[in-house]
Amino acid sequence: MTMIEVPLHAVAHGRAGDKGNRCNISVIAYNPDLYPLLLAQATAARVLKIFSFRGASDVRRYALPHLGALNFVIDDVLEGGVNGSLNLDGHGKALSFLLLAELTVRVPRAELPEGSPYLL
Repeated sequence: MTMIEVPLHAVAHGRAGDKGNRCNISVIAYNPDLYPLLLAQATAARVLKIFSFRGASDVRRYALPHLGALNFVIDDVLEGGVNGSLNLDGHGKALSFLLLAELTVRVPRAELPEGSPYLL
């Protein structure tokens, strides 16, 4: 089986929310068969590293196997909170895109849809 490294958004989508200085980002596999790979590779430590430049202090990961999803709760990532920050767009939606674009995962090449730009 040939494995290929791709951005998370190639195999999953996200939902996000924010309260105060905390953001939660859910990552949902497009194909439930890929959930075990996401579970193994999308760790709290990797997510914390991605958001450390924003001052994130802790990440907790919750596994949701029946949904093929992971939920990450990220503390201190909103620079004091959406309403208190001088940041232009500190909302969870923008941060979910950052996670989907920056976190890479290794998946079987055959799992990517035909025509995917990552197959070139």
